Amino acid sequence: MTRTAQVVVIGGGQAGLAAGYHLRRQGVDFVILDAQTTPGGAWQHTWDSLRLFSPAAYSSLPGRLMPPQTGETYPDAQHVVEYLADYEKRYELPLQRGIRVEAIHRDGPLLRVQTDSGAWHARAVISATGNWSRPFLPAVPGRSVFTGRQLHTVDYRCPADFAGQHVIVVGGGNSAAQIATDLTLDDHVNVTWVTQRPPHFLPDDIDGRALFDVATARRRALDAGRDDTGGVASLGDIVALPPVRKARDAGLLQASPMFDRMDRDGVVWADGTRAEADAVIWCTGFRPALSHLAPLQLRGTRGHIATEGTRAIGEPRLHLLGYGDWTGPASATLIGVGRPARDAARQITALFADN
Repeated sequence: MTRTAQVVVIGGGQAGLAAGYHLRRQGVDFVILDAQTTPGGAWQHTWDSLRLFSPAAYSSLPGRLMPPQTGETYPDAQHVVEYLADYEKRYELPLQRGIRVEAIHRDGPLLRVQTDSGAWHARAVISATGNWSRPFLPAVPGRSVFTGRQLHTVDYRCPADFAGQHVIVVGGGNSAAQIATDLTLDDHVNVTWVTQRPPHFLPDDIDGRALFDVATARRRALDAGRDDTGGVASLGDIVALPPVRKARDAGLLQASPMFDRMDRDGVVWADGTRAEADAVIWCTGFRPALSHLAPLQLRGTRGHIATEGTRAIGEPRLHLLGYGDWTGPASATLIGVGRPARDAARQITALFADN
């Protein structure tokens, strides 16, 4: 049995919910298919101490301010999960959970969305699957022979899992800094933080509010043909949240340069210096989860799907939302995904009017 909807949204995290909000306002018939069985998207799978970069009011989806978390300036992940669960109920968004989209095919004037529980036909599709399900691990020599534990950001939960151990945290971004801080502030864990280049902290008074404004200004400058302002990267790599600032100011966040290779017992630098380790946590980023789009053959030579805004240039019935700046300024953030979601909904409505 093949079901139908004007629009199928793939993914029920923050990007999918923002898309649903704007599609509802446009009066479009749509469904949101989510592989997760519970609300909250990737936020329900993060480490225990994770905090947002911005206060609640500046971390909101369209139409509904995130309420503050009692006693916290920067909300934790569980608060975000509760907010997203309330959001989808408040706007009665048509989510179907526990459904994994396997492939999208062209089927005449429609797109066929094949899932593990049947197919959908749609006039347009919004892919909002994010990247949390595709952690990236670098090809470091010797990684396969290391006998200790190897984890990615997605696997880390709390310092108690590493009591009495030496842990190496790899990465120079926010996740690495927060996880290294979490472990460093625990007296029962020995931590070495390793970065490709010296860590670059943003000024202490900058958080996600300023980052969103900077990313938006850069996108507008590029769209207008003006010089690249450098965007967020021009400010630094790491937001100095209070725990990170505490560890940094106490001299506990001293980063070592990236090691050259791994062996059975630890890591080895180019000069022969080595360090034994019980575990390595790779905070080395993610790749977009786009395998379901493979049948459309939209990827270029480097695996990138060309877009104009959120619309796929090679398939105007497809929009990609929430994967990063290439699908809208700051579109991978709570506050940033609203505008590109609105634009996608409007363009889809215009497409229907023209056909």
